Amino acid sequence: MNDKDIDIIKYSGEKVKFSTNKLYASLKKTGAEDAIINQIIDKVRDDLYQGISTKEIYNRAFSLLKKKKSYFASKYKLKKAIYELGPTGFPFERFVASILKYSGYNIEVGTILNGKCVAHEIDVIAKKNNETTIVECKFHGEQGLNCNVKVPLYINSRYLDVEAQWDKSTKNKNKLIECWVVTNTRFTKDALAYGKCCGLYLLSWDYPKDDALKDRIDRLGLYPITVSTLLTNREKQFLLNRNIVLCRELINDVFYLDHLEISTTRKEKILNEIKQLCNGKNH
Repeated sequence: MNDKDIDIIKYSGEKVKFSTNKLYASLKKTGAEDAIINQIIDKVRDDLYQGISTKEIYNRAFSLLKKKKSYFASKYKLKKAIYELGPTGFPFERFVASILKYSGYNIEVGTILNGKCVAHEIDVIAKKNNETTIVECKFHGEQGLNCNVKVPLYINSRYLDVEAQWDKSTKNKNKLIECWVVTNTRFTKDALAYGKCCGLYLLSWDYPKDDALKDRIDRLGLYPITVSTLLTNREKQFLLNRNIVLCRELINDVFYLDHLEISTTRKEKILNEIKQLCNGKNH
């Protein structure tokens, strides 16, 4: 059977045809050489069957990549790693704040702002050039769940309430310019249409094109600690609980690995993987 005739089941339950090109593109983003990618594609194709899930294809490709180089596997699991920032949305908020910080913004996380009607806890406030941006984050802990129109509707109403009060406060020296909605999943068509219509800036895993969450992470080398293939889940949770969300934060705070009583040899391997990630940015 031609692999183009194989139906695969996505996380959402949708059925689509297997695409060698899509698998190649996702593997290419890791920085792996074509020879390695082609080997992996051949092995994955050998294991295909009707109704195979994208999760099974991903797991197969991931384990093959990990055997070649853990650094490649770390980059390949980026999308999954962001889901692993849960179960609460707070590490995701800190992760989004870090991306903005490394993009030149001064940031505050979890600040209360007064609206005209009620007070609102804002996920991230980002300031640059005497201008303030309000950033609201919507985290989903599992794949296949998209942000529907209710999310930007709700966030826009909160923003309008804050905006109505903003200029009346003597504390606010900056100009309030816009509101962002950031999610680790995707927006529905209605959510995108509403956001565009009312002037919200929407940022998701794959939107806007070429400047989406995944593009910003690769461009800045800001990988979440959960991408590591060498740290255990318990160790990742320990670090997240201590506000170590980015791989590059761990490079500066190596003593946390000592606190976890990680052996010198293993510590070197972990730091080597993380340094390769932070320095081997895609351009």
